[in-house]
Amino acid sequence: MTETLQKKLSDSAAMRWTALVLLASAMFFGYIFVDVLSPLQELLQTQRGWDPVAYGHFAGSEPFLNVFVFFLIFAGIILDKMGVRFTAVLSGAVMVIGAGLNYYAVTEGFIGSVTEAFFNDNFNLPEAWWNITPFYEGMPASAKLSAIGFMIFGCGCEMAGITVSRGIVKWFKGKEMALAMGVEMAIARVGVAVVMLGSPVLAAINPVSVSRPVAFSLCLLCIGLICFIVYGFMDKKLDAQGVEEEKDDPFKVSDIGKILSSRMFWVVALLCVLYYSAIFPFQKYAINMLQCNLHFTAEQAGRVFFVFPLGAAAITPFLGNFLDRKGKGATMLILGALLMIVCHLTFAFIVPATQSVIITFAAIIVLGISFSLVPAALWPSVPKLIDEKLLGSAYALIFWIQNIGLYAFPMIIGSVIRSSNPGVNDPLMYNYTVPMCVFASLGVAALLLGLYLKIIDRRGHYGLEEPNIK
Repeated sequence: MTETLQKKLSDSAAMRWTALVLLASAMFFGYIFVDVLSPLQELLQTQRGWDPVAYGHFAGSEPFLNVFVFFLIFAGIILDKMGVRFTAVLSGAVMVIGAGLNYYAVTEGFIGSVTEAFFNDNFNLPEAWWNITPFYEGMPASAKLSAIGFMIFGCGCEMAGITVSRGIVKWFKGKEMALAMGVEMAIARVGVAVVMLGSPVLAAINPVSVSRPVAFSLCLLCIGLICFIVYGFMDKKLDAQGVEEEKDDPFKVSDIGKILSSRMFWVVALLCVLYYSAIFPFQKYAINMLQCNLHFTAEQAGRVFFVFPLGAAAITPFLGNFLDRKGKGATMLILGALLMIVCHLTFAFIVPATQSVIITFAAIIVLGISFSLVPAALWPSVPKLIDEKLLGSAYALIFWIQNIGLYAFPMIIGSVIRSSNPGVNDPLMYNYTVPMCVFASLGVAALLLGLYLKIIDRRGHYGLEEPNIK
């Protein structure tokens, strides 16, 4: 007698890795768009009139709706109610819509249009403490519309991030799930490396155009949407075979008080916001910083900075494996903060004085190691510090607090550049000493918190220094 066993789609290595490729490709294209304008700060000032303040307000606008309208929480609710495939396609469509607005704002067609006149006459809010929006009086119309597009894109990108994680769990549960998540994260970080290298090259093609790289990345987002749609058909077939999603704990309003009263929560949340605020906003200014300090072209600066996200992507899986087997999570956090401080102070003082490409290259590599150390140690440590019943809600609040830093610090750095460079209008002549010291100060605060966390761990025996695999 022969028995026929029904083989699920996820049991096929080819099928589940195909699903991962589709999900990771969409996130790869999303990460490309996040930083597509980062290497073009000089062109944005010369072609579109964006000074550092305007650029900083645009750069900080992406998480605005996630922070102040709590869209990140709503995205989790949508994912819980509607499932992976619906939310994946929705997030892809939202990213395309936001990116489309962003693209139109930096095109020649926007100049002199009715839309430009509208934005010139509106959204002129005073630069006062109560103005939490990215908009201010005197902000170029193109920067205002770009900020709106970036806000919408940010909603889709954050929604896509949590959806992709859920999708990987669904396809790889009981199989190579940790490897799959590591590969997806590595692919996404490669997107940052690609855009730092490719965006200036595309913009430099005659005639020089700041909108060309944005158009190209918008096309990639459309391909990403198609990837999500194709994934949706695979996901539907998997559902028909009886495979259910492993849902995260939903965000509960009743848990907020319990979480906010936890000392451990605040240590982790502040570590997260301090560290990521010294990394992601830095990426927005890194190319222009290298142009000003080393007199590089944007293409040359992109080739140098290319190693930062690429190196971080390469080393992260190895550090995760070390943490699983050997532990030392709190020590890794402290070491990561120390390396970050050294790197930012090197960019502040040593690189401008020596104009050494070798020192710059070394500092970027070390920063990439730091960027691998902290995330690899931070996120696996959270379940050791927070009550498991509150873990889903705690993660939601940590991401929300992190987004506050990612919203505020690009604007802060833009204002610092303007105030520390009075009378400087040439985008290649900015002095980045004070901004880099601001980034270094975030590292100092993160270092102190890391030391405090290690003391707490020693007293409370939370197991941060112990391996995850017993």
